[in-house]
Amino acid sequence: MEIADLPKDKKIILFDGVCNLCNSAVQFVIKRDRKDIFRFVALQSELGQKIVNHIGIDTKNIDSIILYEPGKAYYYKAEAALQIVKELGGLYVGLRVFAVFPAFINNAVYDYVARHRYQWYGKRESCMVPTPELRAKFLV
Repeated sequence: MEIADLPKDKKIILFDGVCNLCNSAVQFVIKRDRKDIFRFVALQSELGQKIVNHIGIDTKNIDSIILYEPGKAYYYKAEAALQIVKELGGLYVGLRVFAVFPAFINNAVYDYVARHRYQWYGKRESCMVPTPELRAKFLV
């Protein structure tokens, strides 16, 4: 898939495909994405690399989840997480209370967890392979 072929009506979550915490977060979002807003791409994939290069993010400096809205905007770290829960609606919108804190505080907490995620949650040998039912949610 090429950048021009990305669905314009979906928000794309780029995630660390070998991180157990990140994979759990993806599963969490999938189960609650009742409006079918999100699509998912592993940062390690060819498409993931094309997207980060297209939007100009150096992943050596970003240890993060990225939310990309094709042709509109992108968010990373805590801001991406806050944008995602906003779209999930329901009680999860309550997590937006963290938006009252300055970005540097939210990102410091985010970075701390990101630095320790493999130690605390482990990592996989390879990226998750979605089940046939979930395959349409993942872009390749």
